[in-house]
Amino acid sequence: RPDDAVLGEEGTDRAGSTGLTWVVDPLDGTTNFLYRYPQWAVSVCCEDGDGQLVGCVHDPNRGETFSALGGGGAALDGVPIHVSTLGELDRALVGTGFNYDRAVRAGQAAALGTVLPAVRDVRRGGSAALDLAWTACGRLDGFWEAGLQRWDWAAGVLLVREAGGVVTAGPTAHGPVGHVAAGLALAEALAALVG
Repeated sequence: RPDDAVLGEEGTDRAGSTGLTWVVDPLDGTTNFLYRYPQWAVSVCCEDGDGQLVGCVHDPNRGETFSALGGGGAALDGVPIHVSTLGELDRALVGTGFNYDRAVRAGQAAALGTVLPAVRDVRRGGSAALDLAWTACGRLDGFWEAGLQRWDWAAGVLLVREAGGVVTAGPTAHGPVGHVAAGLALAEALAALVG
């Protein structure tokens, strides 16, 4: 589709004329990859003016492919997936990530200080695309991170929504716009905690 627009982390941006944009992160979790830490993924999403249409997060290290079609559900290797139904924050395993900007990290540390005592535990994987995919399939009960770029979250947001979850985005008390993703029963409480 040579006339579609492309937006990518690697500087491959290209204007298009079809109204469709491919949002691509060929290596989400670059630092992990550089250190041979096997927590990185390929993330691809196609959007139009109304939002995400189709998304895919592929984890080459585990041989897993997460996919979602707007209005058609989400799957892991072709098998339908669903977000966690857990509603108790104190039992929740949540994921997060840290920005490379020191000022943003200071805010994230403050948020972590609020979240950590309130949940079962927190994981920091280093790939927002995988964290969102794992939220979509219930491996994580929720996820939050501030300062993400569109290529970090586009495919993962569609995965979570199509797996029955909720994703919110907005300014946080601790820094830039943050994304919160979780199942319906947990989303509001997690958003209030990190907001």
